[in-house]
Amino acid sequence: MSREPDGLAELLPQWHRLRDAEQGEPLRALLAVIAEQVDLVRNGVEQQYEDWFVETAAEWVLPYIGDLVGYRPLPGYERVLATGLKDGRGSEESRRRLAEALAPRRDVASTVANRRRKGTLALLEELSESVAGWPARAVEFSRLVSHQQPVKLYGSGTAAVNERRSERGRLVDVRDGSALDLAGGPFGTLAQSVNVRRANSARTQGGYTPAGVGLFVWRLKPYRVTSAPAYCIDRARNLYTFSILGNDTPLVTKPEPEPSASHIATIDHVPAYIRRRQLHDRLADYYGPGKSFTIWRDGQDEPVPMSDIVVADLTDWRYRPKRGQVAVDPALGRIAFGSRSAPRQGVWVTYHYAFADDLGGGEYERDRVTLPAAEIYRVGPGQTYQRIMDAYAQWRNDRRAGRCGPDGIIEITHSGAYQEQLDFDLDPGDRLELRAAEGTRPVIRLLDWYSNRPDALNIRAQEDCEPGDEPRIVLDGLLVTGRGLHVTGPVGAVVLRHCTLVPGWSLEPGGSPTEGRGSDPHSPEEPSLVLDRTTACVQIERTILGTIEVIGDEVHTDPLHIHIADSILDATGHDREALSAPDCRHAHAVLHAHRTTVIGEVHTHAVEIAENSVFTGRMNVARRGVGCVRFSYVPPGSRTPRRHRCQPDLVGPDEARRVRPLFASERYGTPAYGQLAAGCTEARGSGGCSPGDCCCRRGAEDGAEMGAFHDLYQPQREDSLRARLAEYAPAGTDAGIIPVT
Repeated sequence: MSREPDGLAELLPQWHRLRDAEQGEPLRALLAVIAEQVDLVRNGVEQQYEDWFVETAAEWVLPYIGDLVGYRPLPGYERVLATGLKDGRGSEESRRRLAEALAPRRDVASTVANRRRKGTLALLEELSESVAGWPARAVEFSRLVSHQQPVKLYGSGTAAVNERRSERGRLVDVRDGSALDLAGGPFGTLAQSVNVRRANSARTQGGYTPAGVGLFVWRLKPYRVTSAPAYCIDRARNLYTFSILGNDTPLVTKPEPEPSASHIATIDHVPAYIRRRQLHDRLADYYGPGKSFTIWRDGQDEPVPMSDIVVADLTDWRYRPKRGQVAVDPALGRIAFGSRSAPRQGVWVTYHYAFADDLGGGEYERDRVTLPAAEIYRVGPGQTYQRIMDAYAQWRNDRRAGRCGPDGIIEITHSGAYQEQLDFDLDPGDRLELRAAEGTRPVIRLLDWYSNRPDALNIRAQEDCEPGDEPRIVLDGLLVTGRGLHVTGPVGAVVLRHCTLVPGWSLEPGGSPTEGRGSDPHSPEEPSLVLDRTTACVQIERTILGTIEVIGDEVHTDPLHIHIADSILDATGHDREALSAPDCRHAHAVLHAHRTTVIGEVHTHAVEIAENSVFTGRMNVARRGVGCVRFSYVPPGSRTPRRHRCQPDLVGPDEARRVRPLFASERYGTPAYGQLAAGCTEARGSGGCSPGDCCCRRGAEDGAEMGAFHDLYQPQREDSLRARLAEYAPAGTDAGIIPVT
């Protein structure tokens, strides 16, 4: 668009403009088109100048700048950079992330400086952050390999031991609990026996060799929950969980910035899980305002004193704190209060948890556009409204009285829990948005309010809406638990952005979150979104939700359009329906899936497009002649439209049954939820993946992994980091990447 659409017209003499105005301004319109083209040329010239500098160059130019200083991108990715970035394939955010993975700007700019520091451990950690975006700790395994101590005999018969390696030849001190707790990890100090496997082995990693160097990386990010209510498991015994859903959530460290570029990372500089022994020894470093976690009780301004905090193993809730004590288990995210410190008015917590990406409800930054004409109604402590329905009622009254336009925004300003029945009755032309404020993650708990009808979040539209005047509703940044959404009537659009509709409605206590065995869903067969005789076009973006159930009139209405992108559709089981009509019939809907992970079966009228996605359950499409499935995984035996380079079609028939996606965790609430496992099934030959590669982890159109975490480009980041390690690792060493999370 032109920056000065009337710039050329203003240069004309006044009498020309007057004559042009008398004839309807055709000359002005022509000059506006010319000015737009002039601006395009001007922008191209300006960008061409910016492309001379690595700080301002376009993404697709970075490999060419790097070539001037000997920077080499990964082999085989030149075509991806030249076509996908320069020609504008995919979304702008996706192209930016791909450019960061293949040719990071910071890495290209630091090529010459890094060569002067080649071989240092601090440089390897810095490369991991700049190339892959992963915090890391570099460990020289030669210093941890145990050695036999040479003994020198003197003439008098006395012996002396070489003191240079005395710490690596003695027995383990079993009384040193802190050292034993960290043994074998990135921060371990105990000597290990030799492991002959190479650190960079593609099959089974070793590392503890005299020439081994390990780069321990943390791929999961820390996410903050601020001043949120804790969940009471047992009121009689005063047992709580940090997570408001009642599931176990391991706490992670709030990383601190490193003091200098030459500093070696410690446990305080990475988002590591907080261990019980670690918290016991250094409680003051992790507890308190501005630190890793904080606990408040009874609405007090001051948190629970540090002197009252004790670290305990609350597995099976066997430990009972003494009077006045508050027991904390960071490995499970549990809290137990003693008899004298029992809360009477509730418990609030601030903590950090680990997850892979900005997906679902969270306090991370979200891109949003607020229309200038929209009226904003804020809900929360210190605001005009304390309940969501009060703000909705006021907007509805203002709308009908003509005091505001059709655009209304209800913004929740804190990360609290709202337990109220939500019923939104929309008039023709209404455009309502219920969203979380920046830096908050409000929770909507839908409880059993009525015994004679469902208690879902209801969205209804009047039946007399004229075509083109249907209402629209947007949910942004919310976590909904207890029930799902129920949409009925002639709604124009339902948009879910950065939301979580808990699969199975809620979670049962228990499980092992760090091992991928999370809490079981409370109602695994219940849907999270019910589209009941509605005309709504559903748009789901970066959202986690359970089953979608479509109830429609297949005779008199057209199928609904459901657009899902960068999301997880979880039916809580591969053999359950993720998208269907009641009784496992075909949903009267057309599915559009982009970079989506679907856990469960899909029974739908048609699939217009499904690309870079994973479907763990069988797909059954009524109209096979419509649409396309490309660069996705579809289980054998599925009835789909035409497929293009999908798995397991690219492998031989003998391997088709063996090729399937494996997840690090399939339970919502665990840190690795929805991520493809590193040991995912391999496929070789018949046009499939190369040895050592996973067909799903590298099966997308651009070589990234299929599914909801496609835009993380983890395979490309890992390949780039391995290439940099081969270039900058100490001479004669065997350097490998060891994922911690």
